[in-house]
Amino acid sequence: MNIRSITALLTLLLLPNLTFAAPLDGASLSLFWGIPFAGILLSIALCPLIIPTIWHHHYGKITFLWSMIFLIPFTAVFGFGASVGVIAHAVIEEFIPFILLLLALFTVSGGILIRGNFQGSPKFNTILLAIGTILASIMGTTGAAMLLIRPLIRANDNRKHKVHVIVFFIFLVANIGGGLTPLGDPPLFIGFLKGVDFFWTTGHMFLPVLITSVLLLIIFYFIDNFYYKKDDEITDRDPTPTNNKLQIFGKWNILLLLGVIGSVLLSGFWKSEQTYTILGSSIDLPNLIRDLLLIAITMASLMITPKQVRSSNQFNWEPILEVAKLFAGIFITIAPVLAILKAGYQGALSPVVSLVSDKAGEPINTMYFWLTGTLSGFLDNAPTYLVFFNLAAGDPVTLMGPLEKTLLAISMGSVFMGALTYIGNAPNFMVKSIAAQHQIKMPSFFGYMKWSVCILLPVFLILTFIFF
Repeated sequence: MNIRSITALLTLLLLPNLTFAAPLDGASLSLFWGIPFAGILLSIALCPLIIPTIWHHHYGKITFLWSMIFLIPFTAVFGFGASVGVIAHAVIEEFIPFILLLLALFTVSGGILIRGNFQGSPKFNTILLAIGTILASIMGTTGAAMLLIRPLIRANDNRKHKVHVIVFFIFLVANIGGGLTPLGDPPLFIGFLKGVDFFWTTGHMFLPVLITSVLLLIIFYFIDNFYYKKDDEITDRDPTPTNNKLQIFGKWNILLLLGVIGSVLLSGFWKSEQTYTILGSSIDLPNLIRDLLLIAITMASLMITPKQVRSSNQFNWEPILEVAKLFAGIFITIAPVLAILKAGYQGALSPVVSLVSDKAGEPINTMYFWLTGTLSGFLDNAPTYLVFFNLAAGDPVTLMGPLEKTLLAISMGSVFMGALTYIGNAPNFMVKSIAAQHQIKMPSFFGYMKWSVCILLPVFLILTFIFF
C-alpha cells in the first residue's frame, strides 16, 4: 500500500456523518455489475499467457483499473456512501484478516531454512511429499510450500526427470494438504471468518483429504520409481555439495508458527460482545486481537531471523505483494456478484442456482463439488468458495447442520480442484516460479493441465462416488 492509498483511507476514516446505504439488493442488480470481477479473474488467467511481461510489471495497475471500472459507475448510481460501505466491508471484514494470515505464514516460513543434501529417491520424495501434505494444514499451503520446495529441489538436482516431482508437490502440498484446517487454505479461512467452526473443517475434511492424499502418493511413487530406474536418470555430478546431515536454521520461527496457530484458534473460540464499527463495518474484539497478534508475529520474525537465513531461502516480498494487490481488487469487485447470488431465484444468476438445486430447491451436492471445483481451478479458489458459500445459504449454522454435505462439497471442490491449474491457488505459481529459477523446465499452462487432468480427474470421480 503506497502513501496515496494510506492517505485516501485515512481521509475516509475521518469523514464525519457519512451515511451508509443498506446492503445491496441483489434482485435488482444486473449481471453487468459482475463484469469487473470477471475481468480481474480472466486477467489473472490469461494475461500471464498472452502478455506475460506487461502483466508481471503492471498487474497491480490492471487490477486497480478493473476496480475503478466497478467503483466509478457504482458511485454514480448508488452514491458515495454506498461505495465507501462496499470498500470498507471488503477491506475491513474480508481483505485485512485474509492477507494478515497469509503475511504471517509467508514471513515465518521464510525464516526457517532446511539444509541437507539428500538423495531424491522415490522413497525419500514420497515421504517428503507426505510430510508437506501434513504441514500444509498446520502452517498453510503457502507456508509449507515455501518451506519445503527448495529442499525438495536440492534433493532431486542430480536427476534427469524431476518435473513430475514438482507437479505432485503442487497437487499435494500447495493444495490438497491444506484441507484439514482453516489455516491450511484461503477458502477455508474465509469460511472460518464467516462462522464455520475450526474443528468442523478438521472432522469433515479428514477422510476426503486422507483418501485423496494416499491415492496421489501411491500414484506418485510408481511414476517416480519408473523414472528412477532408467539407466540415464542419475547425473554423474551432484550440483549440490554432499551433506547428508539435516540442519534447521531460524528455529525461533517454529515457535512463532505456533503463535500464528494460537492466534487463529483464539479468535475462533473466544466469544465477546465487544464490537467496533468503522465505516459501517463491524470488527469483533477477538478478531481485532488476532489481527494485531499476527502483525506482531510478523514483525518479530523479521527482527529475530538472521539475514543469511532469508537470503539462503531467496526470500523476497513479491509473491505476497502480488496476492495482496490481486485480492484487494477481487474482494471489492465481488460485492455485487455475492448480492446477486444471495437473491437466489430472484437474481440474475438464477440459471446457476438452478444448476446446483433440484426442482424442490434442495442442493445437488455433486454439482456443488464439480462447479465449485471447476471455477476454483480456472479462476481462484478463495472467491469461488465465497460465492458458493453464499449461494448455498450464506448461514454457517445451516451449512454446518442440515446442509453439511453441501458445505463439504464446496470445501472439497475449492481446496482440491485448485490444483487443476497454475492459477487455482496462490502457492501454485509461486512453486512454479521457484522451480524455474532452479533451471527446472516446468510445463506450460496447458502442459501442466495434461498432468492434472490425467491424474486428478479420476481421483475426483472416485471422491464423487464415495461422498456424494
